[in-house]
Amino acid sequence: MQYDPRPSTSPPSKIEPTGFFTGIQLRPIIGGVVVDTIATFALTWLYYSSFVAKDLTEQGGAAEDAFTQYFSSTDGLIVSLLLGSLGTVIGGFFAAYKAGTLEMKHGALVGMGSIVLGLVLQGWGSDDNVTPEWFMALSFAAAIPAGAIGGFFAEMVKNAIGGGRPVGGGGWPPSR
Repeated sequence: MQYDPRPSTSPPSKIEPTGFFTGIQLRPIIGGVVVDTIATFALTWLYYSSFVAKDLTEQGGAAEDAFTQYFSSTDGLIVSLLLGSLGTVIGGFFAAYKAGTLEMKHGALVGMGSIVLGLVLQGWGSDDNVTPEWFMALSFAAAIPAGAIGGFFAEMVKNAIGGGRPVGGGGWPPSR
């Protein structure tokens, strides 16, 4: 086929950039934040009842505020950070899987929602239980990547079960 140097009858269409929020679905993100919150509370309760409360009862006496004392300590704050990040990964996975498109973006937006909800819950908290600034900074810094990782896992699962678009335009085995 030879190249035709004559101009076409109509100019090609403009290439328009997509916006940041193009293709974002709000319901999966809200559901992901709810799943994140429930998963974080459930994981914290399971951890506390399985490890911390068991150790306190073996030592002889369990104080009424042992939960607050443990999670105010450095060890408790680190465990809380890890369990909260795992909850955000779960919430990001849920939102991304439900959205079915732009998985990492949906997961990262669950992390943003988690930060907003954390600030709201922190504002409603009591003044005597002040969370250290280093912990708040780490938890805010970890929320968005944790949600994006959940979205990445959702995309991997979607591609593994055959729901994803093929990479490179073909399936397996490659046709010859």
